[in-house]
Amino acid sequence: MPNVPAERRRVTLQRPGPLLVEGPVEVTLEDGTTVSSDRFCVALCTCRHSRIYPWCDTSHRRRAGADERRRAGERRRAGDAPRRAQPPPT
Repeated sequence: MPNVPAERRRVTLQRPGPLLVEGPVEVTLEDGTTVSSDRFCVALCTCRHSRIYPWCDTSHRRRAGADERRRAGERRRAGDAPRRAQPPPT
């Protein structure tokens, strides 16, 4: 990227989730290839499970769901009761 003053780009971090960047953008990958998008906002994958990497395809949602199901199974095997919300005191 040239080191010239330009408009500032807004970058939004989401956890878990993609990195949102106001576009248009040009992304240089590890292998040196460059991809670009003219969209007004792009979602860049941070979990590296996207089939259209570096763009996000919401794979992090499926992964987060699978991780939560795995943790719930581990709690059951350990003899822990599932966590439930307690009613407010009266």
